[in-house]
Amino acid sequence: MSKIELKPSCVFEEFAKINEIPRPSKREEKMIAYLKNWGESRGLDTRVDQTGNVIIRKPATPGMEDRKTVILQSHFDMVCDKLVDVEFDFDNDAIQTYIDGEWLKAKGTTLGADDGIGVAIELAVLRSDDLQHGPIECVFTRDEETQLTGASGMEAGFMTGDYLINLDSEDEGQVFVSCAGGKNTIATFRYEKEQAPQDYFFLRGSIKGLTGGHSGDDIEKKRANAIKILARFLYLESNKWQLRLAEFNSGRMHNAIPRDGSFTIAVPQEFKEQVRVDWNVFTSEVEEEFHVTDTQMVFLLESADAQPVLPLQTSNSVIRALQAVDNGVFAMCQDEALAWMVETSSNVASVVTADEALTIVTSQRSNVMSNLENQCNTVKAAFELAGAEVVQNDGYPAWKMNPNSKLVALVDESYQKLFGKKPIVKGIHAGLECGLFSERYPNLDMVSFGPTLRYVHTPEERLLIPTVDMVWQLLLEILKNIPAK
Repeated sequence: MSKIELKPSCVFEEFAKINEIPRPSKREEKMIAYLKNWGESRGLDTRVDQTGNVIIRKPATPGMEDRKTVILQSHFDMVCDKLVDVEFDFDNDAIQTYIDGEWLKAKGTTLGADDGIGVAIELAVLRSDDLQHGPIECVFTRDEETQLTGASGMEAGFMTGDYLINLDSEDEGQVFVSCAGGKNTIATFRYEKEQAPQDYFFLRGSIKGLTGGHSGDDIEKKRANAIKILARFLYLESNKWQLRLAEFNSGRMHNAIPRDGSFTIAVPQEFKEQVRVDWNVFTSEVEEEFHVTDTQMVFLLESADAQPVLPLQTSNSVIRALQAVDNGVFAMCQDEALAWMVETSSNVASVVTADEALTIVTSQRSNVMSNLENQCNTVKAAFELAGAEVVQNDGYPAWKMNPNSKLVALVDESYQKLFGKKPIVKGIHAGLECGLFSERYPNLDMVSFGPTLRYVHTPEERLLIPTVDMVWQLLLEILKNIPAK
């Protein structure tokens, strides 16, 4: 069978160049410099604001000067995750891609199509001289994946267009017109480590191979959370004997369902074999519980070297807090038309153990801001009861649907013309920069769409190649039919 064609070639050429440039969230300086040079070298009006966002403007093609200005927008940072046994330096190494059937994947790492493919589509529009369009502003934002820093810190008046098309969605054929707001709740347990009792034996338990995924878009898929699974076992064992926690580490990003993790514990020497028996029983039950969503689980329990441990009370507090804290879907949308969509959720995203503190990061989302506050407080209260120090960030707002959107109508009409069917117009249970734009630019008419991606924020991230061309055709059809001012 012949290899699938990467088309449009102009998009995939740009994507290949982008993936040669390291661009971890908060360390995107090389990408900012690349975009600035890319625009200036082509004689296009190019600016970088004080936050590090980049805008490249392209004039209208002849005869289209009277059309309203369209903003194309994507973020250029990427989630950096890899398989535990893969050696890769995200600050220096290029992403290695390959084709598997109709999918484009990366070798052992995240692909960076979220949202590198959106950036590539914008650059392809800017470089192409055979398109019909009015004035275009291509906006590239930084640090979307951790704190939406680019969108929240954007200079006033940086964008001047009338319509905005966000190219950061992951399901071709779906047009997003609203998104959830979100906030992080972070708990810190402080302590002075001590030596375990002399008759204690050390064990290291670990899990890997979980499916993981995006903590908003995939939260309703009932996938296993590595932190919650490990915490379940620790809770069961801590109720049997005076277990001492030495380390608990899992998760890397606030917006991903953790796929792997490990703990080191000390238990009374006389009970070590019973712990092993309990582990075998527990892991077989968990494998059965997630036999549909997580088929590649790998569990391991092995002897470990002795090391300092958390005080008994702190060990118990951490374990009980992680057992108690809410995780997964909290509420579905009440409106009958949106009953299929998650309204409110929470994800336990990471646990990191240091010498004097253990820090837990969680992420809450909701399309209803009052329920977002309630969910955040629910998680906060669980950690406060356990004695942790708890802080919450400012978060980001929800994007409310505009029922009178002219841009949505144009997208719908264009999609039907091209593909003979209506697109699905919906909201998404994830944060989009459109939420912040809706606050800063209340009159901006916005939509979000993009090619099909799967398993984003994990090393299994993949891009469905044929959908890139479909999005490209849709975008060009929209651009040539933008109404006059």
